[in-house]
Order: sequence, then C-alpha cells, then structure tokens
Amino acid sequence: MNKKCKKMIGLILLVSLLMLPWFSPVKIYLSLPNDVMLFSSNEHFDLPQLSGAVTVMSNQTNQAPTDQAIHASNFSLSESGDTDVLYTFSNIPLKKVNVSVYDEYRVIPGGHSIGINLQTEGVLVVGHHIVTTEKGEVSPSEEAGIKIGDSILEINNQKIEKMEEVAPLVKEAGNKNKLLAVTIKRGSKVINTKLKPYLDKDEEDYRIGLYIRDSAAGIGTMTFYDPANKRYGALGHIISDMDTRKPVEINDGSIVESNVTEIKKGENGIPGEKRATFDMNNNKLGNITKNTPFGIFGTLSDIPEKNEWSTPLPIGFPDQVQEGKAKILTVINGEKVEAFDVEIVNTVKQEAPATKSMIIKITDERLLRETGGIVQGMSGSPIIQNNRIIGAVTHVFVNDPTSGYGVHIEWMLKEAGIDIYKQNKKAS
Repeated sequence: MNKKCKKMIGLILLVSLLMLPWFSPVKIYLSLPNDVMLFSSNEHFDLPQLSGAVTVMSNQTNQAPTDQAIHASNFSLSESGDTDVLYTFSNIPLKKVNVSVYDEYRVIPGGHSIGINLQTEGVLVVGHHIVTTEKGEVSPSEEAGIKIGDSILEINNQKIEKMEEVAPLVKEAGNKNKLLAVTIKRGSKVINTKLKPYLDKDEEDYRIGLYIRDSAAGIGTMTFYDPANKRYGALGHIISDMDTRKPVEINDGSIVESNVTEIKKGENGIPGEKRATFDMNNNKLGNITKNTPFGIFGTLSDIPEKNEWSTPLPIGFPDQVQEGKAKILTVINGEKVEAFDVEIVNTVKQEAPATKSMIIKITDERLLRETGGIVQGMSGSPIIQNNRIIGAVTHVFVNDPTSGYGVHIEWMLKEAGIDIYKQNKKAS
C-alpha cells in the first residue's frame, strides 16, 4: 500500500471519528446519564426524548410489565427502589441507566433571622503583642512557636475553655519563675510547647504576649428544620474568625431568634448587611454542634415562630434544580419571614458535596429597593423552586450585590446527619 493510499485512509478515519458524535445512536448514548435519582411521589419522570424505545428491565414500574418496550415520554415510577432502564435504537441495545427512586423527604423551610453564638474549642489565638521587660522587648508566644489561628486546649494539664482561666495560670507560673506547658491545636495537629511568662515593667504583671478569644457571635438565617428529629441547618457556609480568617473550631454554641432593625444596602464593591438585635440569655432555639463549609447544624430545643411557610415541603435533588424562576425566604424587617423572587441563572452538576452549587440573581423589585440584593445576614435563606426546597443562599458577589451563590439542600441535609435516601425495596 503506497503512502498516498495510507494518507487517504487516515483522512477518512479522521473524518469518520470527527463525525461520530453526530450519528444518532452516538448522540443518544452521549446524552444519557449513568444514574438518575427521583422521588416516588413524582407522577411522571421525563427520560430524554429520543427516537428509540425504552425497555424497563424490572417489574418495578407501574406502567409496563417486565421487558415490555415503552416510549420515553410515557415512563413513570411510583414505587421506591432501583430500576434498570435499557435504551434501544432500532432494536439495538445502547445503554442501561440505573433509576433510583426514593421515598419523598420533607422538611420545614426556615427563613428566620437567628442570632448565633459559638464557643470555641479552647481559646483562639487572634494576635501577638510585645511585652516590655527591664531587659527589652520580647514576644513570648512567638518564642514558643504559637501562631495566630492556633487554639490553646490545655495549660499545665488543665483544660482551657474560657479566657479568664488563662491569667491565673500565667501569674502563678511567673511568680514561681516556671514555664507553662501548653497544648495547642493547629488544624488537625495537636502540638505541645513551653511558654515563658515575662514581667511587663509598665503593667507590673506577667504577660505571655497573646490576644485570645473564646467565642464568636453574629447573625444569619435558618435554612430548614426537620419536625421529626428536630435537626436544623443554617447559613450554608462555614463561620470563620474575623481576625484570623480561619474556621472556628467549636466546643459548644447556640442560636436564638433575632430582630432585624436595619438594612445597610449593598453597592458594587461594598457588601450590604442586616443589622439585628438578639439576646443570648433569652430562650434558646437550639444548640450548635457542627460548623462546616455547608453551614452550622444542631438540634432545636424550641420551634421557631410559625408563619405561612411552616408546612413541610419536599426537598429537591440537584438534578431537579432548573434555570429559571424561584423564591427565597428571608427577613428584612423585624421577625417576619417573607418570600422574594429570584432567578437561578446557572446550576452546576455536582455528584459529590461541594459549595457554589448554583448562581442566583435577585429579581424582586422590593428586595432590590430595600437591600440592593444579597446582604450579609441573608446567608442560609432557603431557595424554593416548584414547591421544593432546593438549596440556600450562601455568598454575594462583591462586585454585583444582586447576584450570589447557592448550595444544594442535599449537601446541607447530609451535614445535618439526615438520611434522605429511604427506599422501600420492592424491586427484585
């Protein structure tokens, strides 16, 4: 075979390869998912509308007996379980798709403004300061290798939970001219070090050169709560310390109802914020047991005040989120939860938990007039589409306060320890 023929065959093969995605069977195959999830309450589920037939390989469906071919537009399931669906094209098997059907799960949407108080694990190091001694200036904590963002867990084998527990130990060690045995946590590592107190000549007291904090407080929005087990989720994002910018490792925490008193409107480059009052000594709504990238979670001890949205709504899987109209629930005045129009302009296919699941844009004229768009304190506002809770507002775009990110409700429910994948296994 001469070189000219080889080139011609190579060119034909290349053109055929480039044209392959345009052939109907290949286009059908590429358009089909490997797995589909839906709820058994769905009266109808639209499989991709193709020119071939669909063969249901299980007697799970209520539409056709085993192995009977049906058209994609007539396919629906009403019982939970797993069903294999085989696509054919001109009687040639193309692809088998696993359809997992789950019993519908409902939670009550939030939208309530909440006050948040977190007790850190140990005491958090938020800064260093210089101690002026008779011999000069020194930074004791830096000498000991303690860094901003570390949590002090123990001093001299005594567990530390409050800032006021530190000073007596420092004074005692200074008076006895002894070193402090300090246990710190840095990320996932636990580190032991020695820390020397120095006598500050100006204050005439012993100092270790640290700024510390044992709590963090703020406001946010509740996303959902489950009336069956009292578990709730809020915020949709992690709480980080305002000084260290690192996630707050929590020992304990609580939430209470808050009252929105003022809105500072957002502008391009300057995020707005809700301003609210709350009293952590009032009746607590619940505790905080987790601070994660998907929000804060815990158990309610009291149910938030009921409103027109206090009826359980079904949740929506990520695959059910659509670009288009939706609503968010939030408070912009007092404690009244209200619904406002938004548009989902983009949704990201996520097969594993991840933040930034969708992009939303505020379209409600009143909300834009009152807040300028998404503001701080609105994080956690539930997103509702087609009468389903599909996610929560998480972040605002600094350069466009009318838009921001949302996270899928599925990821928040997982973090809350709620099992939404309940099936009555009826398929053989």
